[in-house]
Amino acid sequence: MSGAVRVILRDDVAGVGKRGDIVEVSAGYARNYLVPRRLALKATAGAEAQAEAMRAKRAIRDAKEREGAEEIATRLVAKVISVSARAAEGGKLFGSVSAADLVSAVAAQTGIELPRSAVHLEEPIKTIGSHQVAVRPHADVEFPLTVEVSGA
Repeated sequence: MSGAVRVILRDDVAGVGKRGDIVEVSAGYARNYLVPRRLALKATAGAEAQAEAMRAKRAIRDAKEREGAEEIATRLVAKVISVSARAAEGGKLFGSVSAADLVSAVAAQTGIELPRSAVHLEEPIKTIGSHQVAVRPHADVEFPLTVEVSGA
């Protein structure tokens, strides 16, 4: 039975590491999964230098993305996004307000394009009134978005 091997990740792998990381994994996992799927390559001296360059690029790109996400957060925290939906007498919506509806409402009212995956709804909004929705445009940036749902 062979032991662990050092590999350089060519892409982010959940539970293992991010692109450019040098990690130790079992030989079988590397041989049967990571290398054939081109997710990793064997760690050699030259490849480790290349991995360092990948990590440096990732750090720069990550800093720029975080900066952009923080700007979006400062612009949206103060805003109240209005969404109208058909509702019954008791304030219960006939349908629901989904993350996709919120993304299009934010784009229409503020001009900010959010990815749908950034809007974290535990479950779709089904009542009229004011709701707080968590928005995470970047792994390190999360802010509450105030959504006002009115009946139409």
